[in-house]
Amino acid sequence: MTKPRIRKHKSGQLRREIPFYLMLLPALVLLIIYSYLPMAGLVMAFQNFRPILSFANSPFVGLENFRFIIALPTFQRAFRNTAIIAFWRIVTGLSVPLLLAILLNEVRRKWFARVVQTTIFLPFFLSWAVLGGVVREVFSLGGPVNQVIALVGGDPIMFMGNNNWFRAILVSTHTWQSMGINLIIFLAAITNIDVSQYEAADIDGCNKLKQVWHITLPGMLPIIILLSTLAIGQLLNAGFEQVMVLYSPIVYESGDILDTLVYRMGIGQQLFSPAAAIGLFRGLLSLVLVGIAYWSAYKFSDYRIF
Repeated sequence: MTKPRIRKHKSGQLRREIPFYLMLLPALVLLIIYSYLPMAGLVMAFQNFRPILSFANSPFVGLENFRFIIALPTFQRAFRNTAIIAFWRIVTGLSVPLLLAILLNEVRRKWFARVVQTTIFLPFFLSWAVLGGVVREVFSLGGPVNQVIALVGGDPIMFMGNNNWFRAILVSTHTWQSMGINLIIFLAAITNIDVSQYEAADIDGCNKLKQVWHITLPGMLPIIILLSTLAIGQLLNAGFEQVMVLYSPIVYESGDILDTLVYRMGIGQQLFSPAAAIGLFRGLLSLVLVGIAYWSAYKFSDYRIF
């Protein structure tokens, strides 16, 4: 008697959910057309691809393209830059919003906290096509930053053409542009902490710093672990759009990443097969990292997608 009842319940639930699946259908079709069908072009990574010959007639070369790119100094440089930039983007992208969320939670005037939160979140809605011009102007030789340096007696710095500064500019401006999302998540995590714990701490004579250390941070720990583990999957994502808008040949040494290298080789130099090999290498490594990230998220914070 139990099994037919369970099957009937599941079939009824499926019928109720059919409209939601139909709503997802257009997005699924677009995903297949623009994300999955183009993956057939990855066969270029194993060919000496020539557009005039097409995929079917281009000669097969096996792993020769992978041997070629691994031996390239530009690939090694781009891989190193990608890992360094992505790592610091993750670190600052989590730590800065966490600190701001704790500080905003202590603000007495809630209207002021809301204004600050909205102001921080606004850059997230602007693309790097717009923000890139702002960043270039701010860090130009005659920009506000160099004007302040001149006021204190320093010499102007060519930030956008200096390999010692370029990575720091990429990381800091990315943090400024994207930290609004994590700020909201951390603030939501703080609101879920039982207020009675703070009241008991006040009675025991704990100051604000001790309350943050012993109550706020432990209460936020599950969401901190979750966001940190999910960020592992972005370890090879150094921000193509941002770097493409801001970098130049002068700062290739510190700012060239795998995505920009693929763009230059594939579009600029028309080395389609080596560019496809780099893209496939990055995709497979990212797949492994995403798998590790979601396994870690499930193990440490019981987070599941399916």
